[in-house]
Amino acid sequence: MGRYVIRRLIQAIPVLIGATLLIFCIVFALPGDPVAALFGDKRPDPAVAEVLREQYHLNDPLLLQYWYYISGVLFRGDFGVNFAQVPVSEILAGKFQVTLNLALTALIMEAILGVGLGLWAALRRGRATDTMILASTLLLISIPTLVTGFVLQLVLGVKLKQWTGLDIFPVAGVFAGLRSYLLPGFVLAGVSVAYLTRLTRTSLVETLRADYIRTATAKGLSRRRVIGRHGLRNALIPLITYLGADLGNLMGGAVITETIFNLPGIGNQLFTSVYLREQPVVVGTITVLVLIYILANLVVDLLYAVLDPRIRYE
Repeated sequence: MGRYVIRRLIQAIPVLIGATLLIFCIVFALPGDPVAALFGDKRPDPAVAEVLREQYHLNDPLLLQYWYYISGVLFRGDFGVNFAQVPVSEILAGKFQVTLNLALTALIMEAILGVGLGLWAALRRGRATDTMILASTLLLISIPTLVTGFVLQLVLGVKLKQWTGLDIFPVAGVFAGLRSYLLPGFVLAGVSVAYLTRLTRTSLVETLRADYIRTATAKGLSRRRVIGRHGLRNALIPLITYLGADLGNLMGGAVITETIFNLPGIGNQLFTSVYLREQPVVVGTITVLVLIYILANLVVDLLYAVLDPRIRYE
């Protein structure tokens, strides 16, 4: 197992380099001068602008600029500094916890609702309940996150407070503690809940048709034990794969949700950095998200052996 983990970490290095190189090229190849954008409407002094370009290696070839960046990340854990000389790691440190809380809240909601509704639909396959759940998930997939966010913010955040006088779902900021993440967490998890529900239903229906399920039933085991011990456990493997990959999607896809609910997280910072053309912050943020993807996939692979004893890593 230890050798497998080391091998996977080594294999992750080319993935990290390839992903960050692609993003680096896209961000730094955008038209416009980031130094001029730093001064806004004022015209910078040519000597000062040239010093800044030399300081941030903007006059060097693109691949050489990338080497300075990726070598700092791999060998020193240094994500660089923005144009105000503030370390990118320091900028992200204050934002990361907010996005992580939001993503974990969404992931927990996704796992509970997605697996629960999928299990319910699978056990009532072909009935009215199954049809209603499938139709609801299709509707949820069809509605853009932007629309869902504003509608729920208005109904549950504003109107519900007017009707009941209770501030159950705060509409902005993180001043209410964990309650601040409930509404944006559900908005962020909405589409993923729909996909996970359908995946759970399909996986469990397929598993319940297997020979070993019929054998367990013929041996006289209770339906609850057959489904819980034998059916659901084997059906969880594709679900764990989806959830592991979706953690990175939730953190990376928090841009819209954090903007709607004014949450000071990585997504909001990424949006602001793109608007202000702060390339070091944009590349650093995406690098962190790529690392999260890689680690999440590694954890998912290791969980396979827990769920299915037939899987072993040498």
